[in-house]
Amino acid sequence: MSAPATTPSATSALRNTPADWAGVRRVLVVVLLLNAVLAAVKVVVGIRTGALTVLGAALESALDMLNNIIGVSLVGVAGRAPDEDHPYGHDKFETLGALAIVGFLSISCFELLREGITALATHRTPTTIETSDIGVIAATLLVNAFVVWYERASGRELGSAFLLADASHTAGDIFVTLLALATLALSRIGLSWLDAPLAIAVALVIAWSGVGILRRSIPILVDQRAIDTHSLRNVVMAVPGIRDVRKVRSRSTASGQLFAEVTIVVGGRTSVDDAHRLADAVEEAIERAFGTSEVTVHVEPA
Repeated sequence: MSAPATTPSATSALRNTPADWAGVRRVLVVVLLLNAVLAAVKVVVGIRTGALTVLGAALESALDMLNNIIGVSLVGVAGRAPDEDHPYGHDKFETLGALAIVGFLSISCFELLREGITALATHRTPTTIETSDIGVIAATLLVNAFVVWYERASGRELGSAFLLADASHTAGDIFVTLLALATLALSRIGLSWLDAPLAIAVALVIAWSGVGILRRSIPILVDQRAIDTHSLRNVVMAVPGIRDVRKVRSRSTASGQLFAEVTIVVGGRTSVDDAHRLADAVEEAIERAFGTSEVTVHVEPA
């Protein structure tokens, strides 16, 4: 009778290698510099014109800067190799960074709502609007669009949840800047009273972005099932020599790494060597079906 066998997959590897984490950090530094420029430009135009939506756009860019600074720090932690205290790696630190973005989103959403409601109540409107102000904000819109494209493409290439979350936040900046641009243009034709309602619309856009980030991040933090149990069981049962599957568990990390644990049943006369070969076959089958995986297989005799 064979002894129970537990074998981690030797071919498993995190999608994010140390070089990838260095790449994430480089992307964040570039985005940080661009957001600093955007924030400065929007602050100048917002103060000069008194347009609430432009000041809201400046606040968004400033918050983006803080997010990027946090990201640079957190990515250095998330990219560390597994150690004795963190045997499953440090990926969840990156997810915590994504949740920090939600915190900043909440702050900006609250501030914009408060200012928008106050402006409506007091009938506060923008003051002098020049054509050059419209041109400058239009230019920042193009930069916002580039940042979203660059960060989202880099996030997909590097498998970084933080970059994708930050890109979603910056995508909200595009809408914010569009609304700021609309406010300036409408103010030029005597519709400056629309500034406050548009600022409230900006706040709602920000809130929706936060909800999306939470929906992606919370399942990882609470170790929600990564793949359907029935599907995983079918993949294991398809391996020749497996008589039954008694336990199936799975979870995933922000970088897409799948951790799975299965308990298989084999014939009572199966040798230890044959049990290990079956465990290896199960690991390979799971990785073929679901991608990069670290699988623990427990073997029990029938």
